[in-house]
Amino acid sequence: MSKLKIKKGDKVVIIAGDDKGKEGEVLQVLPKKESVIVAGCKVAKKAVKPSEENKEGGFAQKEMPIHISNVKKVEG
Repeated sequence: MSKLKIKKGDKVVIIAGDDKGKEGEVLQVLPKKESVIVAGCKVAKKAVKPSEENKEGGFAQKEMPIHISNVKKVEG
């Protein structure tokens, strides 16, 4: 496993996949999976059961991991 050059808080641009061209901030780095979670990119709908905090349940939007090879650090 190599050292990752992208860190939490860096501005990145997506260079491959459905969200190609989108920019965002890295929210989390997952070194074991060699992935990052970028704000506002690769958003998936996740079913949520009703609970104490969320009486209604329904759908929640959640950012999913993107492989580190599909993002590029933005300078500046």
